[in-house]
Amino acid sequence: MSAGFKKTILVTGGTGFIGSNLIEQLVKDPRNRVISLDNYFTGKKENHIDGAEYREGHTKDIEKHIHEQIDLVYHLGEYSRVEQSFEDMPTVWEYNKDGTFAVLEFCRKNNCKIVYAGSSTKFGDGGMGRDQSPYAWTKASNTELVMNYGKWFDLLYAITYFYNVYGPREISEGKYATLIAIFKEKTKNKEPLTVVSPGTQVRNFTHVDDIIRGLLLVGEKGEGDDYGLGSEEGYGILDIAKMFGGEIEMLPLRKGNRMNATLELSRAKNELGWSAEKRITKYINELLNNN
Repeated sequence: MSAGFKKTILVTGGTGFIGSNLIEQLVKDPRNRVISLDNYFTGKKENHIDGAEYREGHTKDIEKHIHEQIDLVYHLGEYSRVEQSFEDMPTVWEYNKDGTFAVLEFCRKNNCKIVYAGSSTKFGDGGMGRDQSPYAWTKASNTELVMNYGKWFDLLYAITYFYNVYGPREISEGKYATLIAIFKEKTKNKEPLTVVSPGTQVRNFTHVDDIIRGLLLVGEKGEGDDYGLGSEEGYGILDIAKMFGGEIEMLPLRKGNRMNATLELSRAKNELGWSAEKRITKYINELLNNN
C-alpha cells in the first residue's frame, strides 16, 4: 500500500465505458490511489477522470507498466463484443487470453485481490451461450481460470457478470458501438433503427450506475463466483426499438446472437444487498424528451 493512501486500486480498461465510470466513483474517496492501465483500443482519453493516474499499455505487459504494490485489481480491460469477435479472433485471443493470464500472474505474484468482469453470455440459451462466439468462450473459460487460480494459489478473487450495460460514455459509433447508444444516435439523426432478426432476443438492460454500485460492493466484500449484476426486467430488442419510435429495419440473423440469458442475482442481492434501481424505459423516455 502506498504511503498516504488507504488502498491502491488498479483498473484495467480504465478509459472505457464501464472503467471510466468506475474510476469516477473510486476517486471520490480521498484514501484511494487509482491507476488505470489501458491501451485505448476502445477507450478514450476524453474519459480521463481528474484524480486518477493513467498508464498506456497492454494488459499482457502489465508488469512493465505497474510497479506499485496494488491492493485490488478491477480487470475490465478485455475484448467485449459478441458478433464482431468472429472477425477479430487474433485480437480476442490476445486481449482475453494473453492479457488476462498476465493480469492473473501479476495478482498472484503481488498477492492482490482481483475482481474479474465475466460475461453473462455464458448463461445464455440454457448454458449453450458460452460456446456461441469467440468472445463468449474466452470469457467463460477465463472465469474457470480465475477460479482455478483461487484453488491453486489461494488468490483472492470475485467474479461479476454484467447484463447489457447502458448509460453515459457508451460507444455510439463504429463496429464496437453498443445497442442503446446506436439507437440513441440513429434516433437523433432520424435514421431507421436496425434490429437483428428475429428481434425477440431478450436482454436485461442495466444502467452503468447500478453496475458501478455493484462493482464497489464486490470489490469491498465479494469472494468467489456468481455475482450477477443485472436488471430483472427483460425486453426484446424489437420492443426496445419500438420504445424509441420511428422506422425499424430488420437485419438478417447473425452468428452468436443468443436468444435469452439466465439471471443469477442471488449472491449480489442476498450477500451485498444490491439490486438494479434504474429502468431502461425511463432512460429512453428521458432521451426522447431531450432530443
